[in-house]
Amino acid sequence: MPRTRAARRTGVSPRRGRASVPKMERARLPRVKTDFLQGSLECWFSVRLCFLAARYHLSHLFENDRHFSHMSSLEKEMAFRTEMGLYYSYFKTIIEAPSFMDGLYMIMNDRLTEYPLVINTLKRFNLYPEVVLASWYRAYTSTMDFLGFPTKMCWTINRGEGLDPVESCEGLGDPAYFYVTFVFLLNGAMMSLFFIYGTYLSGSRLGGTVTVLCFFFNHGESTRVMWTPPLRESFSYPFLVLQMLLLTYILRTRNPSKNTMMALGISNIFFMLPWQFAQFVLLTQVASLFASYILGYLSPAKMQSVLVTHMISLAVCFLLMFGNSMLLTSFYASSLVSIWVSWTVMQCLAWVVSTVILKFMLSVIFGASDDAHISSLIKSKFTSYKDFDTMMYTCAAEFDFIETETLIRYIKTMLLPINVLIVAFIAGRVKKKETLVQKYLVYHSLQLVAFAVLAVLIMRLKLFLTPHMCIMSCLICSRQLFGWVGGKFKLQLTVVGILSIMAVQGIANLQSQWGIIGEFSNFPQEELLEWVKDNTSPNAVFAGAMPTMASVKLSTGRAIVNHPHYEDAGLRERTKMVYAMYSRKPAEVVKQNLIKLQVDFFILEDSWCTRRSKPGCSMPEIWDVEDAQNAGKVPLCTLMWRDSRPHFSTVFHNNIYKVLRVPKTVRDMR
Repeated sequence: MPRTRAARRTGVSPRRGRASVPKMERARLPRVKTDFLQGSLECWFSVRLCFLAARYHLSHLFENDRHFSHMSSLEKEMAFRTEMGLYYSYFKTIIEAPSFMDGLYMIMNDRLTEYPLVINTLKRFNLYPEVVLASWYRAYTSTMDFLGFPTKMCWTINRGEGLDPVESCEGLGDPAYFYVTFVFLLNGAMMSLFFIYGTYLSGSRLGGTVTVLCFFFNHGESTRVMWTPPLRESFSYPFLVLQMLLLTYILRTRNPSKNTMMALGISNIFFMLPWQFAQFVLLTQVASLFASYILGYLSPAKMQSVLVTHMISLAVCFLLMFGNSMLLTSFYASSLVSIWVSWTVMQCLAWVVSTVILKFMLSVIFGASDDAHISSLIKSKFTSYKDFDTMMYTCAAEFDFIETETLIRYIKTMLLPINVLIVAFIAGRVKKKETLVQKYLVYHSLQLVAFAVLAVLIMRLKLFLTPHMCIMSCLICSRQLFGWVGGKFKLQLTVVGILSIMAVQGIANLQSQWGIIGEFSNFPQEELLEWVKDNTSPNAVFAGAMPTMASVKLSTGRAIVNHPHYEDAGLRERTKMVYAMYSRKPAEVVKQNLIKLQVDFFILEDSWCTRRSKPGCSMPEIWDVEDAQNAGKVPLCTLMWRDSRPHFSTVFHNNIYKVLRVPKTVRDMR
């Protein structure tokens, strides 16, 4: 029977201890006392509280939104839409294989994802998180089975509305439950890191509290892990926080040890391995460090040490990713090399020019064009340039410029005004060439500017800006920046007053999140997937909209020819051939495309034919940019939805999906 859960609100209110007063001394790198992090039960209690509060908050929001604990296995898989379903499918492949090594071999020699190609998905899709979690799951279930302990509890759920009852399971023995639990554990640990980071950066436990509260008050702008657990950022971003904390320690330490540099390199690797986009974030970090060096706030020796660490970690990732050429041909790799070339003469200009030139030279040498869409996307932001791939991104709201509403939300929680004030104070000291300005603060300010530029250009990247603004907010507790306010008690009182103002909108934001109550249901897709499993051969090949293809692969195990991981040049060409169904091209041309890709069934969705996120952004309108000669004609998808004959035959139809059988003529029989 369904159970009732009592939800407890867990606040984040670490007890405040004494804030250490940084020393203003003659050393080149002013020191801040940091013994508040050592041997303090009060501090570690706060760290644990942050972890528990964040983990509970994430899992509570996720459960409220989907009613995940009461969903069947198929419904849980359907809830992982688009890329999420694709990534989770490889976790499922490994845990269902006869052995772990068999599962690893299957994902490294995969023929289901881009049929008929055999690809190494571990190389292409950054799947190390799934490999690790699958190994843990297999070890856990094997151990529990050996000991005779149950790993999950199951119930029969009556869904009503004429739907069949389903079995719903909860517990770490349920694969989906195991998967999301560890995602939330990792991101709960990240909140502890935020507290430590804020405490260390500001020199006060109150600063750590400010960072954590800012994150909670702006939670909807800071992360989306509670809605999309399997996305790469869910696994990767916590390690960026750790990496930046270690980098801060290195910048504050006169002679950082080899172990510290090794820890920085390892955190680099753990950040890069799960996420293809990590290289662009690290590019902004290298740029910020190089700017700090040019301004005289970073010594040449320390700059070289950090660069060498970046280079070594990039090389290790290149090997672990089986020689993924996208890493070597990235702007990040080019920038690391070009810095050495431009170390002395016309440093800044030489670095920018040589980075761009070297990047394109490496792309030509290795024949890599996987990240060409990134250059096109940036180009489209400053010019009127358009093409099919670019519009596939720019028509999505998350790839548009940052919304005015987002900035207003920053202002309402005082996050933006506080950061502007802090950066202004740091910039003022730099302009006056004050020798006592903390050099690591210059780096953090430049990094904030870099993240702000990314967020303004692409709204999705505010997920880097907002957390960094929360980290920078801790500096309102810094005696070195705001000692002029008065004594320690007066400064703390001022900070508490600011927090009170922030809490007015911040608590309202939290209540709004807690008020999101939903229940996942997608019967048309469930009906489609059940039909595919029951009425098609296990060797059948499917094509269609990218999100739906991920669900087909995950829940039915059928081969697909296109999928949502759009970062590969070859995949973009395949998707373009498939999406010709939503153009105004003749049906015969589209049929030949599908025959060439060896497709058996095309899943047509009328919503993809009519949906329009903004003017010029329906699929037929996107195609008009590439296929101007057919502009003005009735879209093929509209014609096929009315009647698919004579080019295709309809074998399944509900109010959302229509499955078209592609004729087997003019192609070899398998």
